[in-house]
Amino acid sequence: MDEAMLLWGLGLLAAAALLLVVELFVPSGGIIAITSLLVAIVGVVCLFRYDTTWGLIGVLIVIIGGPVAFAFGLRIWPETPVGRAMLGEEPPEVVEARQLAQLEREQHRAALIGRTGRALTDMRPVGSVELTPSEGYPSERIEAIAEGAWIERGQAVRVTRAESNEIHVRRS
Repeated sequence: MDEAMLLWGLGLLAAAALLLVVELFVPSGGIIAITSLLVAIVGVVCLFRYDTTWGLIGVLIVIIGGPVAFAFGLRIWPETPVGRAMLGEEPPEVVEARQLAQLEREQHRAALIGRTGRALTDMRPVGSVELTPSEGYPSERIEAIAEGAWIERGQAVRVTRAESNEIHVRRS
């Protein structure tokens, strides 16, 4: 029976440590951490029931190991998926994909400069333009801003600038 208390005490301390690790990866609002503390206390009680020396060793493990585990957890937590989500940081793959998409949009906007088409609506100064196919680019419909005079529907246009989200056209 006495050996059983020793095994229970050590097992409960190990379970408490495991629960602390689980707390890093599962968002529980601290419920798992509190459960870990309670399991550690029960483990220490079991160790004291076995022997006072083992009980004191258990107390030292909880007093020293608990804060060390907590500090280690705080150090690695921002690198976990839950930590990144709670801190609002995106995984590197998402950031890289967004940067690649932004680069593609910028290249597409740069390729629009010089293309011709016709105004689908009156441009006073904003309206729709259909660009004719050219150099591997299909025809496409875009919103554009007329530079200079207003452009009437059906008139030929040429893209002069492509800045951020604005495409500028002139009569051609």
